[in-house]
Amino acid sequence: MSTVSLKDAKARVSAYVDEAIAGEFVTITRHGKPVAALVPLAAAEIARNALNRIRPSLASHLQRFPGGEFERNSSPSRDVDL
Repeated sequence: MSTVSLKDAKARVSAYVDEAIAGEFVTITRHGKPVAALVPLAAAEIARNALNRIRPSLASHLQRFPGGEFERNSSPSRDVDL
């Protein structure tokens, strides 16, 4: 994994693209702080799919619980001193 300044990345973008094609990750910095990354296309697709994945809500997860509906506890709640 390489770390390069934005100025260097602009000057040698072709070489860094070749590194990404070879499977390397290139971190680009601005004023010494990481701001971007040049990654292989396969890694970018995996990240994009992970970010766009639809996650079920807790309610839909509980609805798939085997055994049907939950029975509500009818006992009164306990008292709490605040």
